[in-house]
Amino acid sequence: MRACIQRVSQAEVEVEGRTVGRIGPGLLVLLGVAQTDTEQDAAYLAEKIATLRVFEDEAGKMNLSVEQVGGAVLVVSQFTLLGDCRRGRRPSFTEAAGAEKAQQLYARVIQLLQARGLKVAQGRFQAHMHVHLTNDGPVTLLLDSTKRF
Repeated sequence: MRACIQRVSQAEVEVEGRTVGRIGPGLLVLLGVAQTDTEQDAAYLAEKIATLRVFEDEAGKMNLSVEQVGGAVLVVSQFTLLGDCRRGRRPSFTEAAGAEKAQQLYARVIQLLQARGLKVAQGRFQAHMHVHLTNDGPVTLLLDSTKRF
């Protein structure tokens, strides 16, 4: 699994002109699922997202997690994170999981975040979405569950 995580002061996702997910301060997570991903990848990313220390403490240091600051998480499915751009000019998406598996693991990440007590909003799987955000910092990080060791 790959995730692009952005610390935001606000974010929302629209489908067909209607807001389907919105958060205030917290994390926007763009999430891509690979063919080889498993439940363990979902658990790893959910734990990492919830505990990454990317929010400032009283001293102005990035030392607090989204859990600790009471922030929210907006999770948006984005298979293009699995795009391979090494050859030619058109990305290859052969590494991306099929829709059924991707939706299952996407939903699992959301469930695991909610189980930690986080407020979680989401986009709509397989829809054309418009994502609006105010990146705070800016702080943007990339996570890949295959690079955890």
